[in-house]
Amino acid sequence: MKKGLTLVIGMIMGLSLLFAAGCGDSAATTKSSSSGASAESADIKAVKDRGVLKVGVKVDVPKFGFKDPATGKIDGMEIDIAKAIAKKILGDENKIEVQPVTAKTRGPLLDNGEVDYVIATFTITDERKQSYNFSEPYFKDGVALLVKKEAGITNLAGLNGKKIGVAQSATTKKTLLEESKKQNIKIDVLEFGTYPEIKTALDSGRIDCFSVDAAILAGYLDDSTVILADRYSPQLYGVASKKSNEGLAKVANDMVTEMQSSGELDKIITKWGLK
Repeated sequence: MKKGLTLVIGMIMGLSLLFAAGCGDSAATTKSSSSGASAESADIKAVKDRGVLKVGVKVDVPKFGFKDPATGKIDGMEIDIAKAIAKKILGDENKIEVQPVTAKTRGPLLDNGEVDYVIATFTITDERKQSYNFSEPYFKDGVALLVKKEAGITNLAGLNGKKIGVAQSATTKKTLLEESKKQNIKIDVLEFGTYPEIKTALDSGRIDCFSVDAAILAGYLDDSTVILADRYSPQLYGVASKKSNEGLAKVANDMVTEMQSSGELDKIITKWGLK
């Protein structure tokens, strides 16, 4: 009887351990499932709940972000990148809402949450990284000079004592002042709200030069003007997001990296005739 009783007790204990193990696995599975469900960041969830990705873009930079005055349609390389990110998050590249920005307004629009991203020839700098997240660069350029052909100016030294127009809050002003100091020349840098305003000022003779990144200047080149050969301060463009939006930052960085490795980014650059 003792042997029988010992056998029964052993069987009961074995069943108890088996049941406990099963419950433990179930609890672990439930916990794991719950953890997976909550893995999605709040900023990504907010975009999905809204059903549209809000992106700040340029509308006055041909080939990057430009609004066709005839159709009202906004197209360009940076619009294509925005569409790729929208497809990644929402499954549909058309679920984007673009908002025009300038060099002066793009930061504040990110700060107050009116846009999720800024994809607007936004140069990555150490100073800006303190305030915003940036993806890996998707385009590299340099500051250049656009002048009237008839002026006969061939380099920055030829602008000694003259006026140069730049965009407000852009990195161009700092770059030119640093370079002019190196060359021991004096220039007068005037800031404008938009690129068309700067071109108009050049055409009217109020300034002697229009300066910004070379690829942007190419959109304002005409028969009366020339882009000088020199380039200053490499400009690396990145997709910017609010510092606290780490989920959005990761998606943008992953998307740009993926487009680089797959060759899709090169195809877009070629599509828009950019160098």
